[in-house]
Amino acid sequence: MLIKLYDDNPNAAEIRRIVAVVRSGGVIIIPTDTVYAFACDIFNNAGVEFIAKIKNHDMRRANLSFICHELSEVSEYAKMDDKSFKLMKRNLPGAFTFILPGSNRLPKLFKNRKTVGIRIPANNIALHLVQELGNPLMVSSIFTDEDTTEYITDPELIEEKFGHQVELVIDAGFGGMEHSTIIDCTGDESEVIRAGAGILV
Repeated sequence: MLIKLYDDNPNAAEIRRIVAVVRSGGVIIIPTDTVYAFACDIFNNAGVEFIAKIKNHDMRRANLSFICHELSEVSEYAKMDDKSFKLMKRNLPGAFTFILPGSNRLPKLFKNRKTVGIRIPANNIALHLVQELGNPLMVSSIFTDEDTTEYITDPELIEEKFGHQVELVIDAGFGGMEHSTIIDCTGDESEVIRAGAGILV
């Protein structure tokens, strides 16, 4: 099912409707400030495992990230020192994924992972969904192995390709093709390990 939303003013009733699907265990596809992504509640074990499976990833090494609403929420699931906090504060919301040490409050499914990817995208739809849900969404970008980019940018074609595997696809217009910039903040100094759409300041 395709649900149309506008990033500058997401419909509150539709946000509640989508979050109800997520709370009931649904996997959805959402827009971000970069590419469209699979998403589910971080506490939905079946949903997290389903996304890892659909991406053909081993759960132990899967590239999965949390979308948080604000930095105060990040501190519940990841450890930030002064340097990483200041770096994130300067650059978020934005097209970045920050790799941080995980805290002891990570959901059980993530307990064996030492790090967690954190996103606060500059996308009102994603942020409204997380705020309404009350905890982060677990996300992973949709496939990019197609010969044509339309299947990762056009919501109608995304729905055509993945609609039978997920509960909802949110149509926020054409998405981007460039992934987020990934910054590893687990060492003494932060390090860009994938250059993408975000430019650090």
